[in-house]
Amino acid sequence: MNKLSQFPHAFLYGLVWCILLTTAFLAAPGLAAAAGDDATMVARRDRDFSVPMFPVRTFDRCDKDDDDCEGTTPEHPGGSDPGGEKPPSGGEDPTGPGGGDGDHSGLTWKGPGTCLECHEVEAQEMHGSVHYQWEGDALDMVSGPARQGKNAGGVNSYCINITGNWAGCSTCHVGRGALPEPSPTQAQLENIDCLICHQSQYKRVKVGGVFVPDVANMSITMDQAVQTVHEPTRATCVQCHAKGGGGDNFKRGDMALAHAATSDESFDVHMATTGANLSCQECHATDSHLMAGRGSDLRVTENLEEIGCSTAECHTSMASGGHESRTIDRHVARVACQTCHIPRYGRNAADTAATEATEIHRTWLEGHQTASGAIHPANVMANELLPAYRFWNGTSYAYNLGEKATIDRATGRYPTSHPVGSVNDRGSKLFPFKYKTAEQPLATNLGMLIAVDTSVFFASGDAVAATEQGLENMGYSAAEPYKWIETETFQLLTHEVAPDSSALSCASCHEETARMDLMGELGYALKGPRSTVCTQCHGQEDEEEEEDGESGYRWIHDEHVNEKHFDCSWCHGFSRPERGLKMP
Repeated sequence: MNKLSQFPHAFLYGLVWCILLTTAFLAAPGLAAAAGDDATMVARRDRDFSVPMFPVRTFDRCDKDDDDCEGTTPEHPGGSDPGGEKPPSGGEDPTGPGGGDGDHSGLTWKGPGTCLECHEVEAQEMHGSVHYQWEGDALDMVSGPARQGKNAGGVNSYCINITGNWAGCSTCHVGRGALPEPSPTQAQLENIDCLICHQSQYKRVKVGGVFVPDVANMSITMDQAVQTVHEPTRATCVQCHAKGGGGDNFKRGDMALAHAATSDESFDVHMATTGANLSCQECHATDSHLMAGRGSDLRVTENLEEIGCSTAECHTSMASGGHESRTIDRHVARVACQTCHIPRYGRNAADTAATEATEIHRTWLEGHQTASGAIHPANVMANELLPAYRFWNGTSYAYNLGEKATIDRATGRYPTSHPVGSVNDRGSKLFPFKYKTAEQPLATNLGMLIAVDTSVFFASGDAVAATEQGLENMGYSAAEPYKWIETETFQLLTHEVAPDSSALSCASCHEETARMDLMGELGYALKGPRSTVCTQCHGQEDEEEEEDGESGYRWIHDEHVNEKHFDCSWCHGFSRPERGLKMP
């Protein structure tokens, strides 16, 4: 049979397949859409896909069996296009009446179990989170047990430890008053106070050791409160996080009540309503109520998503180069963004009557009475502070109750938290920190820091009685000898980012030592006498020739690094192998 005689059979065979394929294609709209996407993708191949076409937003997942999910997609809840809508921020209600996940408009407040009727999964998530347990996996700690936290023996240079005063410390806990327990029993789930985060108009008061709605001081009813729940706002976050340590901005130094609604962009370009107006969640991504990010002094890492400044949504070009000069770009691999862009902390917002000063020292040997009547330890507050600078690789040391305390020979103080890293550590970057000291008791025979019973001190101001009760709380005799020593802590600064115009200049770090001592404690000193280091390659250069209208360090680096491509280790005691320079 010749080829021509085969044609009818081949044609009929091909026609049948075309009909079948066309039928299948028309029956599957998704396939047609995919074909259209492929055609569009060809035209987009030259795009930079490191930058998404739309702002990326994450929404709570929907149960397939949940009627409230009808007509929704993960990208566009309610089936509508977000149109680049700004995620919720500040003190505003981000979802409006009946907002949140599903329709709440018909709800009535029935007590602590109201939210659990629909949100038991979310309650279980919150129960296991660090916000509820106040402890968790200490993945980035170089000392101590696998699980750490303030509810697991964590010690700091503020209230030391919560032992003996759960009633007072739990004011900022997301529970209603009961201690967290490992097992998510019904009682534990009902102890979770969802509205403390999800309703900015909600207030509570403690009655008989249990937090109950303070409706007398609320502007809405409890029915309205549950009907208008919303995602957390800056206001709901800072009501606790800004007041740690005893008052507004006392503890963090870069997080104040002013962050809820300030319009002062010079105070914080990211959170000011006239600036980026970001919500906390836009940096601190959440997954199943697990929060991304940790300060260097915080022990728990519960969400492995890293927070960075240069992402697909923010400052896209800065990690690989995009500053005003290549000289600045070269710093990015070893100098954190915050180092240049947070020149001072404890700054005042221009539109608040309050001061945003932060605590830099406290002593339990003296006290002062607060407006509430409680007696707090005497402290020193300050504004406009220069950060302390240290290399940090993301891991930290922190002291835990019951451990042997060790002194830092360089300062003569006992660390409660230190960042880990060095100029030689390839994973380290130079970061800014708040540096804080405190006068605390140490059991001399035991070599341990004592957790002062703050309930005793706040009631009486008696440091001796509070220390002795603290010893008993720890399982020791009140007669155990002790002495008063100073502790120190470093706390990462990452808020209060200033406008570009206030960023540090080269001279801020390289031409003075008031801000940072590069050639001393930070490790940039020459590895030997200058005469010896320089004569490795040539004779001693004339000082006037070196200056030549430029600062000495610029002339030297332009000549040796930029032009001759010599690695740092020719002159210093560290190397920068990632730059591909010539090694000795």
